[in-house]
Amino acid sequence: MDGRDLVRSVSVVGSGRAARGLRTMRAAWRRRRIDAEGLPRRGPERARVPGQVRDVEPGPGGGLIRFARSELRIVVAANGAVFWGWDGAGPLPSYALAGDGPEPDPRAVLEPDKDGGWRVVAERVTVVVSRHGAVQVCTPGGVVLRRELPPRWWEPVGGGAARWMQRSEVAADARFFGLGGRASGPRLRDGRYRLWNTDPGRAFGPDDDPLYLTMPVQLVVADAGTHLVFHDTTWDGSVVLREGEEGAGSGHDRAGRCEVHMDGGPLRCWVVVGTPARVLYTWASLTGAPALPPAWALGHQHARWDFGGEQEVRRTVAGYHERGLPLDAVHLGAGHYDGHRVFTVDQERFPKLPVLAEELRRDGIRLVSAVGPAVRAEPGGAVYDGGGAVDAFVRDARGRTVEGLAWAGESVFPDFTHARVRAWWGGLYRERLEQGFTGFWHDMNEPTSFGAFGEPTLPRSARHALEGRGGDHREAHNVYALCMARAAYEGLRELAPEERPFVLSRSGWAGSQRYGGTWSGDVATGWPGLRASLALVLGLGLCGVPYSGPDVGGSDGSPSPELYLRWFQLGAYLPLFRTHAGPRAGRREPWEFGAEVLEHARVALLERRRLLPYFVTLAHLARRTGAPYVRPVWWGSPEDRALRDCEDAFLLGDGLLVAPVLEPGAGRRVVRLPRGRWYDTATEEVYEGPAQVVVDAPLSRVPVFARAGSVLPVRGAGGGLELEVWAPARGRTGGGLVVRDAGDGWDAPEIERYAARERAGRVVVTREREDGAAEPPYPVRVRGLG
Repeated sequence: MDGRDLVRSVSVVGSGRAARGLRTMRAAWRRRRIDAEGLPRRGPERARVPGQVRDVEPGPGGGLIRFARSELRIVVAANGAVFWGWDGAGPLPSYALAGDGPEPDPRAVLEPDKDGGWRVVAERVTVVVSRHGAVQVCTPGGVVLRRELPPRWWEPVGGGAARWMQRSEVAADARFFGLGGRASGPRLRDGRYRLWNTDPGRAFGPDDDPLYLTMPVQLVVADAGTHLVFHDTTWDGSVVLREGEEGAGSGHDRAGRCEVHMDGGPLRCWVVVGTPARVLYTWASLTGAPALPPAWALGHQHARWDFGGEQEVRRTVAGYHERGLPLDAVHLGAGHYDGHRVFTVDQERFPKLPVLAEELRRDGIRLVSAVGPAVRAEPGGAVYDGGGAVDAFVRDARGRTVEGLAWAGESVFPDFTHARVRAWWGGLYRERLEQGFTGFWHDMNEPTSFGAFGEPTLPRSARHALEGRGGDHREAHNVYALCMARAAYEGLRELAPEERPFVLSRSGWAGSQRYGGTWSGDVATGWPGLRASLALVLGLGLCGVPYSGPDVGGSDGSPSPELYLRWFQLGAYLPLFRTHAGPRAGRREPWEFGAEVLEHARVALLERRRLLPYFVTLAHLARRTGAPYVRPVWWGSPEDRALRDCEDAFLLGDGLLVAPVLEPGAGRRVVRLPRGRWYDTATEEVYEGPAQVVVDAPLSRVPVFARAGSVLPVRGAGGGLELEVWAPARGRTGGGLVVRDAGDGWDAPEIERYAARERAGRVVVTREREDGAAEPPYPVRVRGLG
């Protein structure tokens, strides 16, 4: 804890909420006192670098290189990923990896290189280690993608965790993406980015950093190729990025630079090289396949922090039905709890919650519950007493249960880094299921000791199990929410084995996609917040979290009708489509913004409903390949520098390009198209890319383009599946995939492949099977022939 906590507390006092603010200030002082007792004092430090190579020990996929003052283990995995770890660090234990990690590539061999260095040559990558410990990652043709300079450690003279720094260089034309959910992205400009999951304590905009979900995952795109780098340590740290600059004429290039600073933890790294699709596929094989959301979770969802009671829920749902607006889920925020006590219900306002849930389900609407990690420290409470019986709660260095201030008052926090605690917590979801809830969104799980005012987390000295290794909150903080999501996911798998769990988590870390998705958190209401919403979804997708989305309209205040509509239109094309009214926001139903907004919102909702089969297909492909639903426009053409700088449009799968309106008063907008032929889906006008075009963007819609030759599964007028085919260019072919989903179960449906060919002015569509081509089993509608 530091003085920033007290500044936040004082600001709360000054805002007129003095009594609560004083409690917050006392909580900050208490955490600071606990850390003063429990954290080791950092005294004199000794700097260390690897020194020169002494000897080597070849092994499977690479080997061990010993330097004068350190050692480096380097292994090329069978899936093409490269691992290296300093000072004995291996791939395990790791919260990011799924299972035991990949097997080494038996064909990769450690062999001598020039100037006393060593190298490992594999099919997709060559890794060169200099005699002083610099590591170069090269393409098979020898082009350097990344050069890691020899690392440096600062070790306490009296012992303890060493902090370290790793400097790197990339190509002058390279662009940086990733690092989790960053509001300033998706392209990360020059600056320092902190790796510490944080509740900013207020609505955030593009300039705020860090946010709820950070991870040390960079995706770097350059002319020579794309690579992903992951520094696998969960400690607090930062990444400093500096884009390079190409020299004019005969001038020298200035390489792009990256500095990773960590306060502790192992210095170990994974690198994946290839096309963007290949990189994300390999990354998913390392960290686990993304969880498949139930089919209903791909529809429209509506949330409020506090509905007030059952009748208001019914009134809101009736409003959707009366106006012909599709609705698939209703989210109840923390306001439905009894005094904010988790796993309880306010019986006065929700006396018959299971009956309400059953009514909604008959109408095709699921009920989703907010769940936070804070447990009110109240003897006699079922959750508090149950957690105490299994020793579930985080303790300080002296063995005392740590308390923090949360919505429910003085609260304790489960240690989700212990398997026994996860099993206990996962069993608590039985109560939620019996109340009729189908899905869950985890809020304030950074964890936030008082999320309402942006207060900090548990004391850094708080003790955690860390799967039996033991450690403190400095190491456990960033994976706290990931472990909570795991507890819920595994508990729900056991309690409701026939249904796919729906778990949203505000915070997380690398590997979170195994258990569910995320949402933007408290993004500020305003046009900058709208732009930040898109940045977050794109950035998270490039880090392996494909299912995410913002709260449409922002978290605070009341958006203007135009802003709400443009946000709504963007949300209709994102994986998670959720409207939400926070505790300090007005109503957010579409009809609250006037007749014109209502009519245009209806069009967006119906288009989302029409595209549901396409979203279902993208969800299954994300699980099988790691490819995000929402992709940057350079996804298929990373060598196109103009596309690498495009941040105001995105690809939805391979077939559609969406250009949302992110500025007020815009009736037209500029769109940069990748190579190929593209159709405006509203007018069917044809454009040839690569190109920059100006198109109409009336309030009634946002520009959407279809790639020529695309075969898209859509919902027909009668509710059945149809194939929407966009005519390929003359003499060219196209195609698409269809994955049909039964709903919420675990059956692995077949991937259906379709081809579209232009023949003598006609478009012929066939289903491609192992035994030959066949007629499609669905109606076919060809567009773009005019």
